[in-house]
Amino acid sequence: MVIMMNPGSSKPLYPIINSVETTAIPDRTQLQIIKVMNNCNFNYARILNLSDIREPKSKIFFKLMNGFNNANIPHSIFSKTYKKAFKRLFIKDVPVIIAWGVNEKLSHLAKLALKNIDEKTIVGLKKPGSLYGYYHPLPPNHFKQKAWVNAITEQLQNII
Repeated sequence: MVIMMNPGSSKPLYPIINSVETTAIPDRTQLQIIKVMNNCNFNYARILNLSDIREPKSKIFFKLMNGFNNANIPHSIFSKTYKKAFKRLFIKDVPVIIAWGVNEKLSHLAKLALKNIDEKTIVGLKKPGSLYGYYHPLPPNHFKQKAWVNAITEQLQNII
């Protein structure tokens, strides 16, 4: 299991018809997850997002998220509205990579996600001093990207 911020720039491989689960063309962030999977010999990862809002630019994403929140429009699989979908899509008793980023504007959704998953097998790089911030898989620096993959791989190898 992987939990990140939002679908970003990934695109469904096929048109979505009455489905909340789909195969996607990976974006650069998801390619980081694929590197970890390859390192750990995993064949499958299910990615859940804190929000269903698809917007690769964080500034625009947060503006859209505020609009949805102000209008009381649910946009997270971790909300009570989507409890059935969450139970169907979340796989228990497997490692959960947390990688939604460190922006405090995500705190509400991050707290909601952590409450719902209640997993002992959480893997991630938590920001020091932050309650809910877990570093994103694709930091702007190439060396930090490699370090993220290596750290998550090591954490996973220690629990599997």
